[in-house]
Amino acid sequence: MEIRPARTEDRMAIARLLREAGLPNVDFAPHLERFFVVTGGGQVLAAIGAEVAGEDALLRSLVVAPELRGRGWGDRLLAAIDAAAENGEVRRWWLLTTTAEAFFRKRGFRRAARDEAPPAIAATREFRELCPSLAACLVRERRRA
Repeated sequence: MEIRPARTEDRMAIARLLREAGLPNVDFAPHLERFFVVTGGGQVLAAIGAEVAGEDALLRSLVVAPELRGRGWGDRLLAAIDAAAENGEVRRWWLLTTTAEAFFRKRGFRRAARDEAPPAIAATREFRELCPSLAACLVRERRRA
């Protein structure tokens, strides 16, 4: 298995993984160039992406197929997206979650009020429409490699 940048042909597989996990899957495609996937056996088995707005980025769609959960692929994907932001562009990661707050808090994210998010992040479709108001808003400084 390997982690690699997402390709156009991965779009349908990523959408399927997101849909099966109950995650927003209607608006990620415009940001596909900022996605990474885990592949194995010719299949996309996990994905992560970002919607970047200057120094802030919305961490999108960390999803791991059920059969791979608990094997460290979520951590590897977080490391890959942090490394991709190494050029200094992204300083803070924001995310919304209804199911994975404990996972992200163990990885240095802290709870934040939605109104703490910068305007460009708050204006994303995920913030405005797709994630319910009860979703936890989390933030973390980008980790340096």
